[in-house]
Amino acid sequence: MNLLLLGGPLFLGRAIIESALAHGHEVTTFNRGTTNPALFPEIEKLHGDRKDNLEALRGRKWEAVIDTSGYLPTVVHTSAELLADAVEHYTFISSLSVYASTATMGLDESAPVGRLADETVEEITGETYGPLKALCEQTVEQIFPGRALNIRAGLIVGPHDPSDRFTYWPTRVARGGEVLVPVRPDFLTQQVDVRDLADWIVRMSEARKAGVYNATGPDFPLTFGEVLDICKQVNGSDARFIWVTEQFLADEKVGAWIDMPLWIPESDSDFAGFSAINCGKAFADSLTFRPMAETVRDTLAWAATCPADHPWRAGLKPEREAELLQKWHSR
Repeated sequence: MNLLLLGGPLFLGRAIIESALAHGHEVTTFNRGTTNPALFPEIEKLHGDRKDNLEALRGRKWEAVIDTSGYLPTVVHTSAELLADAVEHYTFISSLSVYASTATMGLDESAPVGRLADETVEEITGETYGPLKALCEQTVEQIFPGRALNIRAGLIVGPHDPSDRFTYWPTRVARGGEVLVPVRPDFLTQQVDVRDLADWIVRMSEARKAGVYNATGPDFPLTFGEVLDICKQVNGSDARFIWVTEQFLADEKVGAWIDMPLWIPESDSDFAGFSAINCGKAFADSLTFRPMAETVRDTLAWAATCPADHPWRAGLKPEREAELLQKWHSR
């Protein structure tokens, strides 16, 4: 398969390139050439800007395109329209954030998506990100009717993750000692290893699958406590988990998801089902998952290669965690 990737080799794009090459496909990338430009010297690299410079794509043909970099419907429309007669199949990487509400557990692909009061808005914020992605999905389907695959991805984890959201926990547990953790061990969490997601996306592209798929995992209920236990088993640390209350975290202004990755407060009923999305359709179409221990081990190995001054984007800084632990114990 001759494959075009719209996006750079940062995280998911990198894994898709690796998977496609492993499957024997030819890969061409289109991006600005600013992210990891030295990676994959064996592939063709076209440069431009999706907003105003698509000249490198004109007059070319590919069997399939995978779009990992579409966030604004106007930009997606321009590139999709240009490629409408140049590719057979279009895969758009969307997000579970498209749903109007995740208050209900077990949402499937038929659930309503969020909408913008003004669909001309192009500022990406926490409120507009999901509805804009939903409009991008609709744009692709309009231009590629019956030839479009929309993947609503959840939290993507594993090596090379620039967000550090999942990476925080394996690395923090590896340091050992008392680890401040949110609320209780039995709340549910969902995530998918970037390599599992990339392999599945490539297979779905090969098969020219169309439609909308939720895509996160694993394919069984997973609790946060189990994730932490796996982290501890993999690195053999002496970590001791100190479960603190939601009220304590609120009083100390510890933010969910960023300060405490993977955690969503139970008091926020709007997100009660965010970590219990129904992905049965993807499972039935062969989305599979490696053992969590493998993801943790490989994430730790990658994190060990990061420079000492790596600016962690998620999780508590050691000084802040120590301060919070002291306050918790001295209540």
